[in-house]
Amino acid sequence: MRVFSGVQPTGNIHIGNYLGALRQFVDLQEGNECIYCIVDMHAITTPKDPAQLRSDTLDVAALYLAIGLDPARSIVFAQSDVPGHAELAWTLMCCAYTGELSRMTQFKEKSRGHESAPAGLFTYPILMAADILLYDSELVPVGSDQKQHIELCRDIAIRVNNRLGDVFVVPEGRFLKEGARIMSLDDPAAKMSKSAENPLSRISLLDDEAKIRKSIMRATTDSEGSVRFDPENKPGISNLLNIYSAFSCLPVPEIEKKYEGAGYGAFKSELASVAAGALAPIKERYTEIRHSARLAAALREGAERARAISGRTMARVKESFGLGLGAGGG
Repeated sequence: MRVFSGVQPTGNIHIGNYLGALRQFVDLQEGNECIYCIVDMHAITTPKDPAQLRSDTLDVAALYLAIGLDPARSIVFAQSDVPGHAELAWTLMCCAYTGELSRMTQFKEKSRGHESAPAGLFTYPILMAADILLYDSELVPVGSDQKQHIELCRDIAIRVNNRLGDVFVVPEGRFLKEGARIMSLDDPAAKMSKSAENPLSRISLLDDEAKIRKSIMRATTDSEGSVRFDPENKPGISNLLNIYSAFSCLPVPEIEKKYEGAGYGAFKSELASVAAGALAPIKERYTEIRHSARLAAALREGAERARAISGRTMARVKESFGLGLGAGGG
């Protein structure tokens, strides 16, 4: 299958991003044609310092390789290096409706409290649809918070196909069933976020062991003292159990049994060791890759391969929509 997904270059990636989506990227390399980009065009829906954006884009590209993406098996590139993303987004914008976009939960969350918001923030789900449809993607591994955007992408593709024929492949989303939604360590009712004010609310892939341990030991729990999975009544401990399970590959019931009768201190301490042990190799590989010629070559080659695929799609799209006369149009 052809697989596509992308991550915004908005600072250091945290374990919610990794466990909810990025770890799937690596698994899907086996037996599939994978295309993964850093969606830097999505990042400018809010103002960004240009130099910082370029640095963040390279950071995420290096993390892609550090977690195990192989440029020989997967296409890795920056979104803005392929013009087809913006070109297809405009075409799809003419096929989508403002009512659909106004219902997007993430737009409501990000624009809350503001009298007005950038138009790009409102329309970026269409750019996300263009990202996916540009490569005839069949499977899209993303975090569970992106389900609504995948549904919109499918709706637009089906709408166009019903009107103009088989223009687009209609993709399927791939979401982790367990542990996909990692919550904030200081507020288990909220999703883990890079933008949260409290740096101890999250664990980033490049954090050192001291920061990881401090974040986990200060994580919000409850007064019961029992290590038991109960998301409704014990959201903090349940979130930590999900993290432990994801990093250790042990099922939650087995972890519950292991810490039966033990206090939260022992459980948190060992979880910190498990998480730090899992992330240490990623940080080591990242340090080797970040400023290497290997990274620059991977991005350059990836963009060339992506442009070749997207060019074929855009030729089909233009033909279907009646666009373009300079390339042989009748």
